[in-house]
Amino acid sequence: MKLISWNVNGLRACMNKGFADFFNEIDADMFCVQETKMQQDQADFIFDGYTQYWNSAVKKGYSGTAVFTRITPLSVEYGIGIEEHAQEGRVITLEFERFYLVNVYTPNAQRGLTRLDYRMQWEDDFRAYVCKLDKVKPVVICGDMNVAHQEIDIKNAKSNRGNAGFSDEEREKMTDLLDAGFVDSFRCLNPDLKDAYTWWSYMFNARANNTGWRIDYFLVSQQLKDEIKDAKIHAQVMGSDHCPVELDIF
Repeated sequence: MKLISWNVNGLRACMNKGFADFFNEIDADMFCVQETKMQQDQADFIFDGYTQYWNSAVKKGYSGTAVFTRITPLSVEYGIGIEEHAQEGRVITLEFERFYLVNVYTPNAQRGLTRLDYRMQWEDDFRAYVCKLDKVKPVVICGDMNVAHQEIDIKNAKSNRGNAGFSDEEREKMTDLLDAGFVDSFRCLNPDLKDAYTWWSYMFNARANNTGWRIDYFLVSQQLKDEIKDAKIHAQVMGSDHCPVELDIF
């Protein structure tokens, strides 16, 4: 089973930069998108053989998630069941026979960590949510989680320490999530691989110089660790400041 996750930084814009070409070429069973920045009725995306599910932010042009799947889910949930977190379209959960798929766009702590307190609350609530699911059946979490977990996951660790996405607090929350029973699929297969990034600033020729961060993930329940077949970063795929990531499982 092939799963793809991609923060497209605006789906309508990405459609004009090759999204459909990659979508058709990669031939995924499930394709998860973050930062759609649109309501579903603002454009017509039809991909033959796929059912689509959208969770858009109340604020237009902001945040949002979507899932395109060939396999019909048993159930679909939007959000994590907490009203405080329900306005920004950040989570879609699809239940399948063997597992839950959770597509997430984690809130950014923002420049100066102005939203760090909210981010910390989100982290605790999200962890509780996926742990509850994990008690029912295994979970696959994918998306832009807005944190480079370890120094190996960021080009300039020393100069970025304390910045949004690489603060000690955010990194510790990712550790807490993994310790709660989840595995970082890419690091599981590539524990020492350097210069593997999924996001690059639009400034300072960051992508051309591969000055990046790995902030897009596929996490799986510990009990699925031995089912991971491959985990890839499609760094050559353009169209967003993020690139797609892939999980092959089962």
